[in-house]
Amino acid sequence: MTEPVAKAAPAPQRAEAGAIRTGAEYIESLRGRNLTVYLFGERVAEPVDHPVIRPSINSVAETYDLALRNPELATAASPYTQGRVNRFLHVAGSAEDLVMQNKMQRRLGQLTGTCFQRCVGMDALNALHSVTFEIDAQHHTDYHERFKAFVEMAQRGNVVIGGAMTDVKGDRSKAPSAQADPDLYVHVTRRTQHGIYIKGAKAHQTGCVNSHWLIVMPTIRLGAGDKDYAVVGALPVDAPGITYIYGRQSCDTRSTDGGEIDAGNARYAGQEAMIVFDDAFIPWAQVFMDGEHEFAAMLVERFTCYHRRSYVCKSGVGDVLIGAAAVIADQNGVEKASHIRDKLVEMTHLNETIYATGISASYQATRMKSGVYLSDDMLSNVCKHHVTRLPYEIGRLAQDLAGGLMVTLPSEAELRHPEIGEIVRKYLKGREEIPTEDRIRILRLIENMTLGRNAVGYLTESMHGAGSPQAQRVQIARAMQVEFRKQLARALSGIAPGPVEAPAEDYFARVFQPPTGQV
Repeated sequence: MTEPVAKAAPAPQRAEAGAIRTGAEYIESLRGRNLTVYLFGERVAEPVDHPVIRPSINSVAETYDLALRNPELATAASPYTQGRVNRFLHVAGSAEDLVMQNKMQRRLGQLTGTCFQRCVGMDALNALHSVTFEIDAQHHTDYHERFKAFVEMAQRGNVVIGGAMTDVKGDRSKAPSAQADPDLYVHVTRRTQHGIYIKGAKAHQTGCVNSHWLIVMPTIRLGAGDKDYAVVGALPVDAPGITYIYGRQSCDTRSTDGGEIDAGNARYAGQEAMIVFDDAFIPWAQVFMDGEHEFAAMLVERFTCYHRRSYVCKSGVGDVLIGAAAVIADQNGVEKASHIRDKLVEMTHLNETIYATGISASYQATRMKSGVYLSDDMLSNVCKHHVTRLPYEIGRLAQDLAGGLMVTLPSEAELRHPEIGEIVRKYLKGREEIPTEDRIRILRLIENMTLGRNAVGYLTESMHGAGSPQAQRVQIARAMQVEFRKQLARALSGIAPGPVEAPAEDYFARVFQPPTGQV
């Protein structure tokens, strides 16, 4: 590996000629990029037109159209452009900004019924704002200025940024530099006067093929021997040396069947892929960490703090599933049964619990040294820990209300068949006044969200995205301040004198602070 060289940082490259405004313009911006994307063992000539990929693109397009329909919800005033920008590209300058992110996320969950793929990039931008500032303060680097220039460029072009954090990791018992294969964590292979080259892979990356830029970040705490793995940088999705291996999703080939009912949600879906970097180049202007290994843990913790409360998006998806469960109860003629109403109430209770903990984490935000606001760590982790459990129970109750027909329905081809179709409509009818096809459509939607393609985003991603359940329990344990709680008990029981003052820092300090005045 070459020795480090002076890191001169020219202006960020590839500023867009014209900002993307509409969802249709966004879709067109993805065409003709000549990406190396593999799906079903074949290279995809044009991802935009592939029937399996296109529904995930439609989901991202909705983030543009919502900003036009409801700018108060989905845009924010930027200090960089002096105008309004898409909220997914905005750095939170107040607790209110974080709250509005959550409100936007819930609304998009309602509109798409799936993952709309932009939260990772948004949370990466917010985390990097404070981390680059603090690296500069200690190391006298200029990462923060580079980062702000990149943010301004992204906002002016109104592009989609994907965050790439999760390495494939290999042997989890070994540090990145101790792996038998050094490429199992993304790392710098060489440095030149113009920039760095990276190699490795990032696993199950949400929306990466549908992005314009990728921000590569470390995934774990790093030691002194891992300096080459302590790298953060931004590069175009179509940069040379990048290959995308598209992930399979349950029932994904239903998008290729030609109909629209069997897919359950034919218009919208999520996207996960593996990104392989083979000496991909990042110019110095877009390098935001290079070797400062002691800041890797700070970045991971701040990113996951933002991202775990971002899972309020699942409450929007839950709204759709609760609605579908209520519709099938109506269609089956059992909507007035007490146990049906009770199950819908329970689903709503669980769903609002997710939303409440996420949005409270945003309300109880803290201003960082750089000026960005960071959501409350304890409540962010509580939100995500709820998300690892509650959507599964909501999904179970939806399946309970749907009944076994959800997984034994004949295909749309039978419904459309000139002879069999009448038999299907006759015997799969519920209430007389409701068309059989409507009943089938709702059952397919519930199947899609609890077993099929969009169960990826609602269930399994809810379990493992932004860290699996144990990762949240570790953070909750760090923040729970059990000694303070023990002092409270001792004081009230008479063992020790009281009253007990709250600690000057951390969770309870935020609990008892007055509102910021910005919410």
